[in-house]
This record gives sequence, C-alpha cells and structure tokens, in this order.
Amino acid sequence: ELSDLLMNLKKTGTIFQAGKFYALQDDASLYEKRVKGNMRALPLLQKADKISKFLFQFPFVSAVFISGSLSKNFADENADIDFFIITKTNRLWVARTFMHLFKKLTFIFNKQHFFCMNYYIDETALQIEEKNEFTATEILTLIPSSGNNAVPRFFKQNEWVNDYYPNYSLIKNEPKNKLTDNLLKKIIEFLFQNNFGNHIDNYLMELTNKRWKQKEKNKHISKTGRRMGLRAEKHSCKPNPYFFQKKLLNKYYNRFYEIVRKSEKINEEKKSAFLN
Repeated sequence: ELSDLLMNLKKTGTIFQAGKFYALQDDASLYEKRVKGNMRALPLLQKADKISKFLFQFPFVSAVFISGSLSKNFADENADIDFFIITKTNRLWVARTFMHLFKKLTFIFNKQHFFCMNYYIDETALQIEEKNEFTATEILTLIPSSGNNAVPRFFKQNEWVNDYYPNYSLIKNEPKNKLTDNLLKKIIEFLFQNNFGNHIDNYLMELTNKRWKQKEKNKHISKTGRRMGLRAEKHSCKPNPYFFQKKLLNKYYNRFYEIVRKSEKINEEKKSAFLN
C-alpha cells in the first residue's frame, strides 16, 4: 500500500524521488546533502558514544542519550554533538553545574561543540511534558548510549509517542553501555546527599533561572540565529519550547495542509477530466 501511494504521489508531482530517498522538492542537491550528512555522522556517532561514557561518570548522572540531528544519523559541516541527560532525583542542578563547569574548560581547546548538554530531566520527571509530533520524534530517535535502569523507565513513561507513531515501537529499552558508578562519583554523591545538597541544588536552579530570564528579556540570539531561552525547573532543564517547538510545529502544519490541498486539487482535476 505504501509503495502504491508513493508511486501515485510521484505521478502527481506531489513528491519527488532521488536515489532511495523521497523529497517534497525536485532538487537533486538534497540527495547529495543527505548522503554526505549520513557519512559525516558515522565517525561522530562513535565519538559521541565515547563521550557519553565519560559524561555518565559525573555525579548524579543516571543516563546519557545522543540527541539532535546526530541521533537521526545526520551531521552537517558544523555539526554539534547533542546530549539528553537523566539525573538522579533532586540533584539535577548539582549534576548540570559539574558538567557545565567542565564544558567551560573545553572552550580552551575549541571542543565545546562536542559537549552540547542542552536537555536535562531527573528521575522524578521521566515523562516529557510537551506531547506533540516534535517531541515524539525526538524521543523515538534518542540513542541511549550510556546509563543504568533509568533508560527503560524513561521509555516506559513515554509510551504516549505511539499515539503519533503507531508503527514505530520503542525497542531501545537498554543503554548500549550499561555502566556502574566509579568511586569518585560515589564519594561526591555521598557528600551532597543531605540537606546541604538540597540547599545547593535549589540555589543553583534559582541562579540559572535568574540569569536565563535576563537573557530572554534581552532577546539574546544563538549562533544559529535562534532566540535563546531556557526553562529552569526543579526536575527539568530544557530549551524554552515557545522559541523553537511552536515555530517548527506551525511550519510543519502549514506545509502539511498545503500538500493535502495540492493533492486534493490534483485528484479533483483528474476526476473532472475523467467525467468529461
């Protein structure tokens, strides 16, 4: 059925084929871009896997996923390595601070683009709050690289993605690298697993929230031209969905209905020609 449908869409000029790929535009360069992007992703995925093992050994980290375009097996010439992080309960901000202090050092060697840790949740907030096509796609394509039993629990909590992609099952229930905590990690976690740790975690959250609210107020723009924003909460730290998700979803829906209308118009014209 899918093959027949694709063939009909090609005949009507609704979609176009280049090699083994389909596109909404009749542009051969898209095929070349896709193939080159897939090839660039291979060595970066191997590097990301090694980095994830390193990141897992930071205090209070429970799991590290490869995310972003690299998790879709694609990398452009300026690709970053993005990570989705799960931390232990009520220590997200301690974990994030340790990791971002390390990231500051990577700027010295111009390696900061290998450590884009831009989405954090802790083990009490495993279900993603925003439920839409965008977040469903991101969850389904996450690569669970390093972690522990937080990985299967995360996917279990997000089975709602099947409502958007019923034919794409969540089969990645275990991390590729199932790791245990090293001694230094255990010692640091022990030192912060008390009321002092609670106070520090809350303080770091409030400090980050204050700083990012000021950035949003000043309408800071990222190097890619996107409006910068961060939603800093007790159990999650993520890019503000209003500045990206909403814009992307609106573009998606507009494009989708444009294609539907085009297809309906072509079918009506074919029907009219047949009747005449």
